[in-house]
Amino acid sequence: MLSDILPKQAIQKKLADAIAQQLGIEAKDISVPLEEKADIVFLCNSVYWAGVDGSVKQFVSGNKSNIGKLVNVSTAALKESSYPQIKKLCEQTGVAVSDDEFHCRGSFKLMHKGKPDDADIQAAKAFAGKITG
Repeated sequence: MLSDILPKQAIQKKLADAIAQQLGIEAKDISVPLEEKADIVFLCNSVYWAGVDGSVKQFVSGNKSNIGKLVNVSTAALKESSYPQIKKLCEQTGVAVSDDEFHCRGSFKLMHKGKPDDADIQAAKAFAGKITG
């Protein structure tokens, strides 16, 4: 089973919906626990100055036994990636994490308005296809 998990923010939903469409699966919110083991979980998240959102941390730790491998999909207005923080979280909880990640700019207030854009969406779809290839 493949699963695509996303926080409630519109930016992550945009990416998660694109990945889900590419893979022919349903995008789910991280507030919904995984009911069965997923071979691959695409975790769509954003990185903020304070770090990864607490709901993302709760999802990973609360679902660790049902995550085969986590694939990080992130956006940020300023930082380059949430991967180091997600990798550390996965190591702490015993969840396998892919070395591959997708990251693109995300909009925040007036910064990077319109991001992720259509090119980012297409790149996210291509990334998901490569991972599941």
